[in-house]
Amino acid sequence: MQLYLNTYGTYLHIKDAMFEVRIPQADKNPPLTKHFAANKVSSIIMSTSSALSTDAVKLALQYNIDIIFCDSSGFPLGRVWHSKLGSTTRIRKRQLEASLGEEGVKWVIAWLVQKLQNQAEFVQSLIKHRAQLSDYLRERAERIGNLGQSIALLAEAKRVDAIAETLRGLEGTAGRLYFEALSQALPEAQRFNGRSFRPASDAFNAFLNYGYGVLYSRVEKALMIAGLDPYVGFLHRDDYNQKSMVFDFIEPYRIQVDAVVFRLFSGKKVNQSHLMALAQGVSLNKEGKQLLIEKLNDYCEVQTIRYRGRNQTRANAMQQDAHRFANELIEKQSTNS
Repeated sequence: MQLYLNTYGTYLHIKDAMFEVRIPQADKNPPLTKHFAANKVSSIIMSTSSALSTDAVKLALQYNIDIIFCDSSGFPLGRVWHSKLGSTTRIRKRQLEASLGEEGVKWVIAWLVQKLQNQAEFVQSLIKHRAQLSDYLRERAERIGNLGQSIALLAEAKRVDAIAETLRGLEGTAGRLYFEALSQALPEAQRFNGRSFRPASDAFNAFLNYGYGVLYSRVEKALMIAGLDPYVGFLHRDDYNQKSMVFDFIEPYRIQVDAVVFRLFSGKKVNQSHLMALAQGVSLNKEGKQLLIEKLNDYCEVQTIRYRGRNQTRANAMQQDAHRFANELIEKQSTNS
């Protein structure tokens, strides 16, 4: 379970060896209090002028609970995390070596092909309840799938940087086709004109941006638990303070946010009460964030899927993928030595 503290003046501290959240109420009413057992909490997400005690930090560290500080759009600004590496340093050394050669190419291709396959399958699935758009959606799904095949054909490259621009071009074209298809599949009043970032130009993109911000923090934690370095990427640039591996590894999992946001809009669960106007766009307010977070938590941490022969949550599946990535890196070294 993830705790999201996004109400102004919320205070997190410890009472009876449990996390106690105090939420201020209007008209001088006593604060609303909620209690959470530490062994049930996986992360604490803080934004919007909330506060916490040092005792709460200590309890979180004892239970390997990371505390994430986010901006108003949900993008993680920093985190408090225990000082342990999570695994052997060999993994990080191998990660750096892999980034420089054919091994890095293999992983980047796999992540992007999976991303485009997810997109194509999701667009194809929309046909079931939109018979009038069947030809259009089928054509879009096919084109996205073909772009994924074009990416797969680049697997013989020796270095990622030799094919980076081609990969970005193919991925960008697929993304444009994908979001155009999602927009057309929505009720007319909910449609949007392509992707827009911070600030978002429309409600759909505002929900996407916040959802991706939440996903970034989850991916970073999964990598750290597996002993991987969030800063050593294969495709994304190694700029100053750029968590390049987070941006690489996240690609196959973006569909989780896409699916949740699309269902909220196609089900007409979103309205103006979930948004606030900005100077050049819109953002989610407290109610909008709460709506999205509840649905994301249910989709990722409660609902189960059949994955690699067993029923498990999507969050667990992603963590397993991170461990598998790390293990293959060091097993590859053992094989070659």
